[in-house]
Amino acid sequence: MKKLLIAFLFLVFAFRSFADEGMWLPMLLGEQVYANMVKRGLKLTKEQLYSINKASIKDAVIIFGGGCTGEIVSNEGLIFTNHHCGYEAITAASSIEHNYLHDGFYAKSKQEEIPAQGLYADFLIKIEDVTKEVEDSVKGLSDMDRAAKLQSVISSINKLNSDESKSIIARVSPLFKGNQFLVFIYQRYNDIRLVGAPPESVGKFGGDTDNWEWPRHTGDFSVFRVYMSKDGKPSNYSPDDVPLKPKYSLPVSIKGLKDGDYAMIYGYPGGTNRYETSYGVKQKIDIDNPSLVNLRDVRLKFMFNEMKKNPAIKLQLASDYASIANYWKFYDGETKQLVKYHIYDQKITQEEDFQKWAKGKPEFENILSDWSKAYDAWRPYSKHRVYIAEGVFGSPLIAFAASLQRLEYALVKQNGGDIKKILEAANEERKKFLADENKISDEEIVAATTMMFYADIDKNQHPIGFYESLKGSFGDLKDENTYKKYASLMFGNTMIFDDAKWNAFNSNPDATALQSDPAYAHASAFLKNWQGKYLYYYQQFNAKNNDLGRLYLKGIMQMDPKKIRYPDATFTMRVSYGNVKSYNPRDAVHYDYVCTMKGVLEKYIPGDYEFDLPPKLVELANKKDFGQYVDKQRNDLVVTFITTNDITGGNSGSPVINADGQLIGLAFDGNYEALSHKIAFDPMYNRTICVDIRYVLWCIDKLGGASNIVNELKLMKQQ
Repeated sequence: MKKLLIAFLFLVFAFRSFADEGMWLPMLLGEQVYANMVKRGLKLTKEQLYSINKASIKDAVIIFGGGCTGEIVSNEGLIFTNHHCGYEAITAASSIEHNYLHDGFYAKSKQEEIPAQGLYADFLIKIEDVTKEVEDSVKGLSDMDRAAKLQSVISSINKLNSDESKSIIARVSPLFKGNQFLVFIYQRYNDIRLVGAPPESVGKFGGDTDNWEWPRHTGDFSVFRVYMSKDGKPSNYSPDDVPLKPKYSLPVSIKGLKDGDYAMIYGYPGGTNRYETSYGVKQKIDIDNPSLVNLRDVRLKFMFNEMKKNPAIKLQLASDYASIANYWKFYDGETKQLVKYHIYDQKITQEEDFQKWAKGKPEFENILSDWSKAYDAWRPYSKHRVYIAEGVFGSPLIAFAASLQRLEYALVKQNGGDIKKILEAANEERKKFLADENKISDEEIVAATTMMFYADIDKNQHPIGFYESLKGSFGDLKDENTYKKYASLMFGNTMIFDDAKWNAFNSNPDATALQSDPAYAHASAFLKNWQGKYLYYYQQFNAKNNDLGRLYLKGIMQMDPKKIRYPDATFTMRVSYGNVKSYNPRDAVHYDYVCTMKGVLEKYIPGDYEFDLPPKLVELANKKDFGQYVDKQRNDLVVTFITTNDITGGNSGSPVINADGQLIGLAFDGNYEALSHKIAFDPMYNRTICVDIRYVLWCIDKLGGASNIVNELKLMKQQ
């Protein structure tokens, strides 16, 4: 641990960051950052926040399912996280007969808890500094050579520090754009069970309309439990497993909160790029974000058209739709906020200062000019990449068909692979695909995205002969009916939907038969065109961009060595701190720091897709039957609150903790006014939206009747 601290001493001399900005590594807070936390209200010691040798808050914070955060809240392994983090598991457990997504679910005993296959919980054990080992291995290398060697050495370090037999997982994380490397070592538990979830009308109240918006009235929570074997070890699901006995669990406060209270958020923020250049900001504003938003808009429209027709289809598509919709709105908002707050101009100013400092320093003086050239070389192909990922392969059918490329390779190349094993894997994937596939919406998606690619991507980058052939067989390439006829033929004739054809192909796998399948032919035309002509440009740009980013940040740190800096988010454990705080988003508008049940009822629209409510909730709310969870100051139930904490995607489900180390809420969203936060933190408008723990417990106890869950918790009540 001393070695790790020494490696970062040059980063902790002074604190000059904006108030509340920063996703700090809890093991490397530094005295001045910790002192600032205490100044803001924290009452805990550094060892209570993070300790290797003793139980601490870090032991209660987990990676939940690979993309979210969760927290342990009882000595029997109970997990709280967001509803949208548990959404896929809730959907998978549901059926038309037992529609837990629609109706909600609470296990009244451990025997009723539902295994959530595929979910896991990772507990951080320790970290080690491997910077010297990595840097020694890539010394003298740059760009693609450096990238290839980095991948190799990181893989070796991960393998060395992992132990599959003991469910020990190691992951090296490059920090400060590759100027530091830490290996994070986790204990993984795979037996996770669904314990409770509110009805979707509570857990997703407000839907896409309220997503990324404040005021917000969403009960975004779900409850799981982590199990272990009887001898205390991680295991896959077994009915003989017992609840985990954790090192630490968070006490839960129902004392309430007020404007200005200290708030701390632990979690696993997924990714930020706070040291992005003006070139990257311009690329996002001009090309990447608008393209992604337009393509997702089309996909969402066709999916929603089918979902609203039938509860079974809604259940089938719910998880994918929610995932696509979430970042559709985010990237639309990010672009608007980047423009509104002139982030491009701010980056230009920072780069001008850097260039003045770098003059006469050979390692740094050409960085920005080299970066400009790299973007100029890549920009003509960048939209193509978005249209491949979000358009062509935004179709579930075409994405599955593209996965058969490995099978084609095995069929046409000698020693290309074990055909039998590849076919077996393809059969398993096909079963999953067919279970999730909605042919009507997907056919519309294929037609629309094929037309969009034709209209929006440089004709010189089109697959050779593809659109000419389509025109000859189906009609005018500017007529959407042409693409509808083409998609209809594809969906009606592909063997992927036809069991008889698929089984016949399995009995006699043949490259010609695969290549002539209309869905595979479509996927292959776009995929091979991309791989053969443009993928190299992307790889070359990516390697150059990463290498220049590393040198740029190295230069920035040398330019101002006394300034303390936090590394960009990399889905590694971080802590941010701030306060519960109201704000004024624009002239003459004031937003309070909490939303209450009064606001839920004001938004309630019976039968509405986004603003309906369970009848029992309306009944209890009208009676003001809030029990011990009532906010006495307001004589109402507080539903959500906002803080000034710095978070990003991956923090979903993160515990919001008060000055005494007690759970007061779950972080689940950010506000629209600060959606530029991945690139630029806004100290004035940034807010984290949190579901109040009192609303969570009220939903479990009063609405759900599951007092058994509440009884597990260590409740901190008003004196």
